[in-house]
Amino acid sequence: MKTRFWQLLSTLVLACCIGLPASAGAAGYTQTKYPIVLVHGLFGFEKLGPVEMFYGIPAALRSGGANVYTVTVSAANSTEVRGEQLLSQVRQILAATGAAKVNLIGHSHGGPTTRYVASVRPDLVASVTNVAGVNKGTKVADLLVGAIPITSAALGTGLGSLIDFISGNKGLPQNGGAALASLSTAGALAFNARYPEGLPTTACGEGAYQERGVYYFSWSGAQPYTNPLDAGDAALAATSLAFGGDKNDGLVGSCSSHLGKVIRDDYAMNHLDEINQFIGIVNLFETSPVTVFRQQANRLQGLGL
Repeated sequence: MKTRFWQLLSTLVLACCIGLPASAGAAGYTQTKYPIVLVHGLFGFEKLGPVEMFYGIPAALRSGGANVYTVTVSAANSTEVRGEQLLSQVRQILAATGAAKVNLIGHSHGGPTTRYVASVRPDLVASVTNVAGVNKGTKVADLLVGAIPITSAALGTGLGSLIDFISGNKGLPQNGGAALASLSTAGALAFNARYPEGLPTTACGEGAYQERGVYYFSWSGAQPYTNPLDAGDAALAATSLAFGGDKNDGLVGSCSSHLGKVIRDDYAMNHLDEINQFIGIVNLFETSPVTVFRQQANRLQGLGL
């Protein structure tokens, strides 16, 4: 009896400490009907050594019953190139699992990348969730394109190739100039004209919750500096100046992140916190990003997805 009491107490304490409601630890909490596919953004990867891009998130989702895949697309390239790479991997996942569809969750440039797949093959996609998706471009890309386009493009290509090599995924094409163009306001506007599903029709509103059979969701942070122990926070605090006081996470404006049903656009998280980086060093006074991902999986489960 005593052993059971202490087991229950430790479970409740752990749930409080990491920001999970006690029920969220229950078996089946994240068990969606369709596989969840996590898609990284610019300069992203599946793993660099032991470090996952979505740090600790796949395991947390699987612990509640989800079938989770992390994919790798070009670290730096246009949205359409990355989208075609993702589509190819989605087909492979469906063939391997026998599932009819997938739930796509994309961070940053992974946002419009997932939107591309849902637009060209909505029959393969149950839902699209954007986490700080660059859906209307970012002022950081606008500055780089306008100020030092050739240098920025070259550095982007080089860094993308280095990440590709280190992560063991050799051969993916890298194009820093194409990535910057896609992430600029003008590039996003052109992309949105071709693939408009789920986008708000107002400057900072919500988009359609469901289009062509695909459900759309989004969330993002709005606090560029969150933890002095995180080496990336200073850089994000600097890049946040590009937004001139508009709400942003350091790299993406809150309104730019809106897609479909907006869960929240003001978490006290920056662009890296949203995926539990750097290695879990995030804002101690905000909901854990791992919890937010688990809650979204449970939301999809509730919709039968």
